[in-house]
Amino acid sequence: MSVITMVILGLLFITLLLSFRTVQQGTVAVITVFGKYRRVMRPGLNFKIPFIERVAKKISIQNRSAELGFQAVTIDQANVNFTAMLLYSVLNHEEETIKSVAFKFIDERNFMQALVRSVEGSVRAFVATKKQSEVLITRREIVEAVKEQLDITLEGWGYHLIDLQLNDITFDEEVMRSMAKVVASNNLKAAAENEGQALLITKTKAAEAEGNAIKISAQAEKEAAQLRGQGVALFREEVAKGMAIAAKQMEDSNLDANLILFSMWTEAIKNFAEHGKGNVIFLDGSNEGMQKSLKEMMALNQLNLHAKK
Repeated sequence: MSVITMVILGLLFITLLLSFRTVQQGTVAVITVFGKYRRVMRPGLNFKIPFIERVAKKISIQNRSAELGFQAVTIDQANVNFTAMLLYSVLNHEEETIKSVAFKFIDERNFMQALVRSVEGSVRAFVATKKQSEVLITRREIVEAVKEQLDITLEGWGYHLIDLQLNDITFDEEVMRSMAKVVASNNLKAAAENEGQALLITKTKAAEAEGNAIKISAQAEKEAAQLRGQGVALFREEVAKGMAIAAKQMEDSNLDANLILFSMWTEAIKNFAEHGKGNVIFLDGSNEGMQKSLKEMMALNQLNLHAKK
């Protein structure tokens, strides 16, 4: 075999090797011919024309992430520091989308710069309409506003913003101190209000309880007084009935009814002596005094008899 033949065979072998190209999973390759876009090679083993077709760019179609930090200013001139994480990817695998991704920017670095600046601008525009006290509670609204503004722009670049996570939102140290003071004062105010309400409720309940106790006591006293009055009335009624029966029996026996008065008088003196608790009662114990008392009781009895007639 001649040398020329061996060279030709070697060139053919090299050409055959250069005619096949492997594309990794999750990646597509953009093919150009003399600098002009030709086609897209998908993952796997692909054929290309050697020395004419060349791989201009390899584009990852997997999700990609980037971290960034930036500052924004609220409407009340407070500086807010953001730490964010971007999650983005190629919009789809269509040929026009791949062409946009490949040729809209010179390289990946320029694309990332445009993406980061676009996100920062959208966040700053949104934060500029909010007060510092509103920023911490509008995390979700910030993400939604940024995605809404960037989706159309990124689609033109062939990309899609999957998610924007605001991992950390902080203020300048001076602003943080002032916010801490405001929170502390609000807490003290709320505590004072709660304490006042609790004291008011306690006093109200105590007054209600005291009023109910007075009402119950008064009702009980009223019922007790009624019962005492009824008892006294029944006692007097029974005494009157007993005296009437005794007087009738003495009259039937031809005895002087004034003996009842005398008996009542002696029973009263006996009761004073037995149940008295240190009280001093002056009685005339002479014969004249007893006769005088009997005469008075007899006269009272005569008046009662005349009244009945």
